[in-house]
Amino acid sequence: MLRILFLLFISIPLLELWVLIEVGSGIGGLSTIALCLLTAALGGFLIRWQGMSTLLDAQKRMMHGEAPIEHGLHGLMIAFSGLLLFTPGFITDSMGFLLLFPPFRRLLINRIPTQKMNQPNSATSSKRGNSEIIDAEIVTHDKHIL
Repeated sequence: MLRILFLLFISIPLLELWVLIEVGSGIGGLSTIALCLLTAALGGFLIRWQGMSTLLDAQKRMMHGEAPIEHGLHGLMIAFSGLLLFTPGFITDSMGFLLLFPPFRRLLINRIPTQKMNQPNSATSSKRGNSEIIDAEIVTHDKHIL
């Protein structure tokens, strides 16, 4: 996994540089810079709009007693999208805009394995066996000295 991240860390900037040079040679240097700034500005607007929409929807769910776990994941992806969109380059901008597309985010969220999060920790479950949980209440009596 670490090798893949290192390879991405090296290859993505090189690919970005190559794409920027190719686009710059086709439409000109100033136009390329303007296009990069335009995508960053448009991305900033979309991130703010979708972030607020996600936050408001999460608040509505919380008011109805639901846990907004999925909204938190959407929020993380929107934040990562912002990081990609403010990084200069067309490849990162494309990935950032793709993460701003809610059905794509939902597809990624649905691929996250949730079974492991819902299962008890094997270290603690092996100590307890298959015992039932007993609900207890502790009552203390405070003695006031007069």
